[in-house]
Amino acid sequence: MRTPLSWLREYVDLPAGVDARDVAARLIRAGLEVETVDEAGADVTGPLVVGRVAEFVEETHKNGKTIRWCSVDVGPEHNEDRPSIHDESVRTRTRGIVCGARNFGVGDLVVVALPGAVLPGGFAISARKTYGHVSDGMICSVRELGIGDDHTGILVLGPDEGVPGDDAVPLLHLRDDVLDIAVTPDRGYCLSVRGVAREVAIAYGVPFRDPADVALPPADAPTSYPVRVEDTERCPVFVARRVSGFDPAAPSPRWLRRRVQLAGMRPISLAVDVTNYVMLEFGQPIHGYDGDLLRGPIGVRRAEVGEKLTTLDDVVRTLDEDDLLITDESGPIGLAGVMGGGTTEIGPTTTSIVIEAAHFEATGVARTARRHKLPSEASRRFERGVDPALPAAAASRVAQLLSELGGATVEPGITIAGSVPVPAAVEIDTDLPGRVVGVDYPADEVSRLLAAVGAEVTTPDPYRFRVVPPTWRPDLTDPYDLIEEVARLYGYDAVPSTLPVAPPGRGVSARQRLRRRVERAVAAAGFVEAPSYPFVGEAEFDALGLAPDDPRRRALRLANPISDEQPLLRTTLVPGLLATLRRNVGRGATDLTVYESGLVFRPGPDDAPVAPRLPVDRRPTDEELAVLESAVPEQPRHIAVALCGRWESAGWWGPGRAVSWADAVEAARVVGEAAGVRLRIEQAEQPPWHPGRCAAVYAEATLLGYAGELHPRVVKALGLPERTAVMELNVDALPVSDEPVPAPDVSTFPVATQDVALVVDESVPAAEVESALRAGAGELLESVRLFDVYSGEQIGEGRKSLAYALRFRAPDRTLTVDDTSAARDAAVAAAAERTGAVLRG
Repeated sequence: MRTPLSWLREYVDLPAGVDARDVAARLIRAGLEVETVDEAGADVTGPLVVGRVAEFVEETHKNGKTIRWCSVDVGPEHNEDRPSIHDESVRTRTRGIVCGARNFGVGDLVVVALPGAVLPGGFAISARKTYGHVSDGMICSVRELGIGDDHTGILVLGPDEGVPGDDAVPLLHLRDDVLDIAVTPDRGYCLSVRGVAREVAIAYGVPFRDPADVALPPADAPTSYPVRVEDTERCPVFVARRVSGFDPAAPSPRWLRRRVQLAGMRPISLAVDVTNYVMLEFGQPIHGYDGDLLRGPIGVRRAEVGEKLTTLDDVVRTLDEDDLLITDESGPIGLAGVMGGGTTEIGPTTTSIVIEAAHFEATGVARTARRHKLPSEASRRFERGVDPALPAAAASRVAQLLSELGGATVEPGITIAGSVPVPAAVEIDTDLPGRVVGVDYPADEVSRLLAAVGAEVTTPDPYRFRVVPPTWRPDLTDPYDLIEEVARLYGYDAVPSTLPVAPPGRGVSARQRLRRRVERAVAAAGFVEAPSYPFVGEAEFDALGLAPDDPRRRALRLANPISDEQPLLRTTLVPGLLATLRRNVGRGATDLTVYESGLVFRPGPDDAPVAPRLPVDRRPTDEELAVLESAVPEQPRHIAVALCGRWESAGWWGPGRAVSWADAVEAARVVGEAAGVRLRIEQAEQPPWHPGRCAAVYAEATLLGYAGELHPRVVKALGLPERTAVMELNVDALPVSDEPVPAPDVSTFPVATQDVALVVDESVPAAEVESALRAGAGELLESVRLFDVYSGEQIGEGRKSLAYALRFRAPDRTLTVDDTSAARDAAVAAAAERTGAVLRG
């Protein structure tokens, strides 16, 4: 909300010496976001005066341009003795100025920038020779003065707007300080000069003059224009007033146009400027109809299927059944709270105006504006909450200005359909603000501050307030809203700042230490962290090839999603990581290794309790916390990696190596090593992985997740490189212990290596064979590594050969050949017993 300081001063008597920056500082202290203080017109300096065109001649030059060589009377103080432009023998007291515009005549008053003046943009004015004459100044257009966009001609003043030599700066209202306030959704009343002025008055402790205190017709006044409201829930109040005999040619006074412009809107015509002015002043959107174009009573109802409306921006809009309409007998004539229709638009011949000032429910207006992608100044205010008690005053204020400035006759009647909703009373303990905020607020100070915002405060007993919020504060609905107001107006700087002291002996938990170890290990293995938003949609599940009954499709739906395409909370990290891959691949980065550690969200049962609203003035009880925990969905922490392209780049050192499913499995092993857990890998089938290149990862009997290569259909659907691999594990399912993960023992004795090649059935997993070798080899086995897989005629159909390197080492001695041979034979025997392995000859 852009608010000129001169406008604020009409309703608040600011102390002497207070400037706009002082006001901004007070408003910021009161919790408003003043982004900037603009010094409008500060870039206009030097002599800028009123001039009268005494005479001119038109001259066409070689370039085809026609200019006017003018004599301009700029007042006795600035005129110079010079020859007449028609007869050099005749002397005049004027200035000679060359002007390219032709929209003025002899005797017109204009604005002249004399030599030494500087106009917006640093445009310095000096006497200079042009088109064969010395131009001693410049006749200005509104664009050159920075007060409008019109550059088609110079600014012609009214005959009564001054005399030659007058200072044009105050005449044009050029200079003013403007507070640019970012209004948060809960402060909708500050989208008006009235609301900001009230805050300024409270901040300085001075009286506030409410501009809405205007004279209204008596209660028994006749109806002005018939109105019928069918949807009273979405439109509780609708006010109409009518004026006739309006002069459509009457111009908007300069002060009104300038204020509308400084507030960020474009002046258009008197009727439109007046409605915009009152909206900016009161915060109540106003709409005017050409009374001669209305057909029958005004109605307020929901749209019907198939109805259409041409709005003021000349767009034909197909209406939704949820849209609230303003209608007459011809059909829709406006989208309630958003924009009017073209069929009843006020035009250059309008003499009869019906003024609409209504209150529309906020969420309905917001839905309509978003549905039609039609934001407007009106919808912006209704969405944040408009004072429902304003319509009668706002309509009367518009009628008054149309009468004073446009010669209209205000008809005596007024139509008021509906009634103003009464805010619900809120009861609050007198000491509750102090208990919550930590400041000892006196009870009488609490009462004074709440009364200052417009609330009606009574005391049913000495320990309790009964507060009825004002109609312009729909955000004040419970005791803690009132506490916030007390803290805000008393001053946030009065709230003590105390650093919390951590209880001794408590640091991060064992689970937190485990998560940190896992994330550091994955990063050290060469993966780059790439966090993503936790939002997904059905399209992502479809692309992953998840079946309709897949548990991962059962996701929590957000009440107010950022995007309609992603209204769900993620149940897996894979969609976010794959989106990161796709985005980077599209930008030319094809060799990628990324990871993310984050929460996934699993809905509870359908009959789960609703989360309670816990108190803030005390610690919740264990029972309250238990109910809260039971209402919160399960949120385990997962870690996932995604790889594509090449794991090792090619170069002089060799051909490099492409990413494979094994790298995803190895990433799972990295997680297990960081957690101090030996993982078990088994072949599995699970979308979105390739059924023949997917491994299930277990810690003992607990399934942690899956790793492997993505299914080709998924790769194609998401536009990813071939052989993209992914791993995802549930970190919270890893066993955790308060004991630190022991470092490996390093023996100083030499290692003994034995290689074995075992022949097994093709269906036997290599991991199962490895597990058997480990179990049989005993404590002397330091490591086992699969280094070759072979299948062919020499082995036999349906068989494969697995070659393992076994490393043996003892912590206290050098192993003998007999020691290593015995351990190797025991390992082979265990593999033969468990998997049917045969030692390859």
